[in-house]
Formats: sequence, C-alpha cells, structure tokens
Amino acid sequence: MKTVFALLLALVASAAAFTGTPLQLTRSSPAAVRSNARSTLVMRERACDLLGKTANRKARVVTFSHKRIHKVQQVNLQWKRFYSDDLGRQVRLRLSTKGIKTVNKYGSIDAAAKKFGVDLAKF
Repeated sequence: MKTVFALLLALVASAAAFTGTPLQLTRSSPAAVRSNARSTLVMRERACDLLGKTANRKARVVTFSHKRIHKVQQVNLQWKRFYSDDLGRQVRLRLSTKGIKTVNKYGSIDAAAKKFGVDLAKF
C-alpha cells in the first residue's frame, strides 16, 4: 500500500513539475512597463509620419564603364519631439528632414498635422 501511495505521489509531483508558470510570449522593455505604453518592439515602415515620404527604389548608379546598377535611396528620417498645444503634451514623430522644414514653415506641429490630415493623438 505504501509503495502504491509513494508511486502515486511521485507521479503527481512529476506532473506538477511540468505545469509551472506559462511562458511570456511578448517581450516588453522596462520603459514600456513603467509607462504602460504600447510595446516598443514594433516594426515600422521607413516613412515620414507627416508627409508619407518613402524610399526611392528606382535609383540607379552609373559606373565608369557605364554599367547601371539599381540601388535604394532611403529617406533621411529623424526622431523629433514637438509640443502640441491641442493635446497639451509632447508628441514624438519620425519625420523626414523636409517634414521638419514643413513644420517650421507652418509654425507648429498642430497646423502642419491639420494641413496633411495626421492624427497626433496616435503619437
């Protein structure tokens, strides 16, 4: 009787060893945990958040021997923070250098976002 009980106890203990805490499938940075924000590990398209400029995939390099090689000209993107008067907080955008000049031309990020139809509440 004791051997059956010991065998049953060993079986339950070995089964309990495999039912631990579930794996955490999503990685989150300490900054995202502190601020309860969206995950920072989101792949984003290399495009300007204001103007929508993307890479030029039709560019060519012409060598000395006149070979034509295709290359990609990427957009010059910069992370930039602007203060939004409408939202009452700072928004962090990934803008092209032309997009930064456009914001300076319109005077504020709110005016430029209104002109180009961008919802700043998402940023």
